[in-house]
Amino acid sequence: MRSAVAEYLNSYNAFGLFGPSHWAAILLFLFLIIWFPWFGRNHLNSNQQINAGKALGALIFINYPIWVLLEMVSGSFDLTLHLPFHLCRFANLMMPLVMFKRNPMAFQILYFWGLSGIFQGLVTPDIVQDFPHFHYFRYFIGHHLMIVALVYAVVVYDLRPSINGLKKAFIGLNIFLGIAFMANIILDANYFWIMEKPPMSSLLDYMGPWPWYILTGELVALAHFWVAYLLFLLINIMMHRVRT
Repeated sequence: MRSAVAEYLNSYNAFGLFGPSHWAAILLFLFLIIWFPWFGRNHLNSNQQINAGKALGALIFINYPIWVLLEMVSGSFDLTLHLPFHLCRFANLMMPLVMFKRNPMAFQILYFWGLSGIFQGLVTPDIVQDFPHFHYFRYFIGHHLMIVALVYAVVVYDLRPSINGLKKAFIGLNIFLGIAFMANIILDANYFWIMEKPPMSSLLDYMGPWPWYILTGELVALAHFWVAYLLFLLINIMMHRVRT
């Protein structure tokens, strides 16, 4: 079994940026981010709304542990690669706090973390495996569906991001940055791309050399948080027009 799983994980077609599978993921995301919250609010009763949100949250949550389990089974689990010290992995593990518990603090943090990275996740996905490999689904579930879930929480659960929440999300981001940095020092790793830029193209390529891109990234993240707040205001306006 170990050899079969290892062979599967390492056998794949290369993902092509803006190839057919990339466009399919983008179009499906654009459809779901509009349709799923709208359908949940207008065509599900309160129990169905909660169950649909829980199902989506569970799918996002389990995405990362399944990957870790596959790496363990194949014998390729690596402390320097597979721990939840990348922001998206940690955010995925926090999703049940929003989709099951509707925890306001968790929502505030994840809303700004998640929606601030939407453009990066759409345009320059951090994967090399193409459809139908597990990692193709893992990436888009962990990134695109997380955004769909957060918009669902706004539209259906009536959770609302705030300026105070933006501040807490930025503080939380820096706490996570510090924890990831310590993990990198201890493990000689590169979680959260703190020690060097990722090998694939990303926005960090335009933010200067190490370590200056970290400071630039802080400013860009803060700007993205404000854009995420403006997106909420847009969603709020659209919801108000639908009601009236």
